[in-house]
Amino acid sequence: MSERNTIEKATFAGGCFWCMVKPFDQMEGIHGITSGYTGGHTENPTYEDVKTGETGHREAVQILFDPEVFPYEKLLSLYWPQVDPTDDGGQFHDRGPQYRTAVFYHNDTQRQLAEQTRQQVADSGRFKEPIVTEILPASTFYPAETYHQDFYKKQEKAYLEDRRKSGRDEFIEKHWR
Repeated sequence: MSERNTIEKATFAGGCFWCMVKPFDQMEGIHGITSGYTGGHTENPTYEDVKTGETGHREAVQILFDPEVFPYEKLLSLYWPQVDPTDDGGQFHDRGPQYRTAVFYHNDTQRQLAEQTRQQVADSGRFKEPIVTEILPASTFYPAETYHQDFYKKQEKAYLEDRRKSGRDEFIEKHWR
């Protein structure tokens, strides 16, 4: 019996990448989550570069997953309820283009599924405003600095305080539950 490599990548921008790791972490079929930067024009950007909003990058997470165990559609079903898909100026208290939402697709199937689920969100009636989350081709992904990786685990108190102040949880409760 031959073993085939079934690990794929998914890349999502959903505002502050600290808040985008935990929902996907420790699920069966998820083989790793990296916080980083993608979609911009600056090579090897740092957090200091990206936070200016001038590099074109967005804070994002790149997820390695086994689609036979955890299908891409399931990743999308976890992604959408983490974000405000109507906010074109950032996410919650994080403002600027570096915090805008996007699904970065790695193949045509991912693009089609992302577009389909974005339309389902639009048709759901949850939101009065238009859905502005972009569906974009994946580009070079630059891992963020080590201190950003698994931040919710390594700096739990700071993570919980930032998340509390952000308004993300109140939004999720109001619009997604």
